[in-house]
Amino acid sequence: MPFTFTPYGGLQGLLVVEGRSFPDERGFFMESFRADDWAGAGLPALVQDNLSRSKRGTVRGLHYQKNPRAIGKLVRCVRGRIFDAVVDLRRGSPTYGQWASIELDDSGNRMFWVPAGFAHGFCALSDEADVAYKVTGYWSAETDRGMLWNDPAVGVRWPVSAAEALVSPKDAVLPPLAQADHDFVWPG
Repeated sequence: MPFTFTPYGGLQGLLVVEGRSFPDERGFFMESFRADDWAGAGLPALVQDNLSRSKRGTVRGLHYQKNPRAIGKLVRCVRGRIFDAVVDLRRGSPTYGQWASIELDDSGNRMFWVPAGFAHGFCALSDEADVAYKVTGYWSAETDRGMLWNDPAVGVRWPVSAAEALVSPKDAVLPPLAQADHDFVWPG
């Protein structure tokens, strides 16, 4: 059951990854990942699975890891619905500082590939949302960074206001893009 890999959002490197689903009267069956399709698309190996659960209005992000521990993420919403957003942090990129977003939900077999060089975050749109993501590297406290989720200079159009958003104390004090600590360079 081959997966498709479609460029997305006008920011080079972002992909919508879709697989087939086989529904019947009992429910459905689908392959959620295939290493051979992934490698065949020229994408880096995925080494760890993560899962988060969020209440409606929770904003997580915008997060990334600096080099040499930069990571890519294959994001899937396995329960509920999310607004997923990324910001291009690759200095010299024609889209540096620009953002893209996509809604993901638990219907079908659609994922979002976010390569290293992007800040990533999401907002839960349903009462609860479970987000599973595969990553290309392990979490590193030394290189863990982020930027302010609602930086007005970037202008991500989040589906919640700052007053409505449930944001962790750590994420609430992240710096804006202009002051964010990152070391990504275009073309990569």
